[in-house]
Amino acid sequence: MRAVRYHDHGGPEVLDVEELEQPEPGGHELLVRVEAAGVNPVDTYFREGSFQPYQLPMTPGSDFSGIVEEAGDWTPGFEAGDRVFGTGLGRDHQGTYAEYALVPTDRVARLPENVAFDAGGGAGVAAVTAWRALIDHAGLEPAETCLIHGGSGGVGHAAVQLAAATGADVVTTASPDYHDALADLGADAVFDYARDDLEDAVGEYEPSVILDHRLDEYLDFDAAVAAQGARVVGIGNTAPQAGWENVPAARAKELRVHLMSMFNTPDLSARLERVARLMERGDLGIRVERSYPLEEADEAQRAVLGESFLGKLVIEP
Repeated sequence: MRAVRYHDHGGPEVLDVEELEQPEPGGHELLVRVEAAGVNPVDTYFREGSFQPYQLPMTPGSDFSGIVEEAGDWTPGFEAGDRVFGTGLGRDHQGTYAEYALVPTDRVARLPENVAFDAGGGAGVAAVTAWRALIDHAGLEPAETCLIHGGSGGVGHAAVQLAAATGADVVTTASPDYHDALADLGADAVFDYARDDLEDAVGEYEPSVILDHRLDEYLDFDAAVAAQGARVVGIGNTAPQAGWENVPAARAKELRVHLMSMFNTPDLSARLERVARLMERGDLGIRVERSYPLEEADEAQRAVLGESFLGKLVIEP
């Protein structure tokens, strides 16, 4: 089979397509013929070495969708021919930028028949992170107001839809190019993140839940706009350090700040099954901006960090 691999940490140029033996599933594993593999920023962190994979050489990729080629001996509920999707690979298991991937059954769910493979391939990290942040950590409830920073991103556009599906009022930020699309996805108010009066504009909504993908930039902003007792969930940052310049302002709001990583989710399959239901009934749709062949995995990883787009990028082997 063909797979993308890196033998050493470095830039996108360390990615090569290689011929490998097709793996065989263990007892609790599925061999999945990959139809689409989502491209996520976290894939680049493992590649360049700020996050460490369990071994080198390594195939990158957390997300996948595809068809079960072969099921292990202890995989109840799955058999050859099933349409599936999942996430959580590329760190402690070889990843998904490949024609085939070995997938533990606790990281997979059935892909509904009415959901395309490219959407399923891009769903995992985005939708599970959004679910874990808004539901598991923040406990978002109907009629609360939820602020989602960066609504056009992979996690952001899934979070907008998930928050809307709970019955929350959704406020988000994005480039003006994406305002109409985000309104269509369920956002009640969309603001240009570059506007000078953003703090005043968002502050009028007093969000009770805030999903923050750049803690190093927005913690003071979050404290300024948040309702009393708001919950802030941090899913990312662009610099290692983050903190408040005005601690008393944050303390006065009695903010609760949750830091999370999707890879710590105790049962990925349970969240994936809920995501599948939302996708099946049309409450959650993963937008795919562009797909790449295996040979252009380096370009896909450059684009996921360096380009502006709505939704997800995928690799289709």
